[in-house]
Amino acid sequence: MEHIEKLLLQNKAWVEQKNQEDEQFFTRSAKSQKPRFLWIGCSDSRVPANEITATDPGEIFVHRNIANMVVHTDMSMLSVLDYAVNVLQVPHVILCGHYGCGGVRAAMGQKQFGLIDNWIRHIKDVYRMHQDELEGIQDIKARQDRFIELNVIEQVYASSKVLAARSSKT
Repeated sequence: MEHIEKLLLQNKAWVEQKNQEDEQFFTRSAKSQKPRFLWIGCSDSRVPANEITATDPGEIFVHRNIANMVVHTDMSMLSVLDYAVNVLQVPHVILCGHYGCGGVRAAMGQKQFGLIDNWIRHIKDVYRMHQDELEGIQDIKARQDRFIELNVIEQVYASSKVLAARSSKT
């Protein structure tokens, strides 16, 4: 319980700080949001979009999942992408991966994790698509890094296909 209480106290302190810096912050934020970016990133707690871009709340519309995947059957991600582009009219989509991604590392192995294996299957598909290149890399760290890079490339491609399909229907 003390961890929850700490979070609540930190939230209270953050609200007080924001009000001291700009007493209209919450009033202005409640009116509307006009983000210029949609950030599709990893759920990894070490890579929060607003923190690593030094942006304020409302500047980036964010969707996060394990290994920053754009899966054509993920209604949550597809809804966020559609809402951002077609309702909020966000002009830029950022797909951000990161080195050391646990989801990508898990997809490289054969260990089973349970329910998460269904998600990791999509990441394994990316590995399979680039298997020759990846297995030609002997250093495991270099192979992981390249797999992470290829995963981002494939997710950019997947998101552009979703957007292209959406725009051809309108």
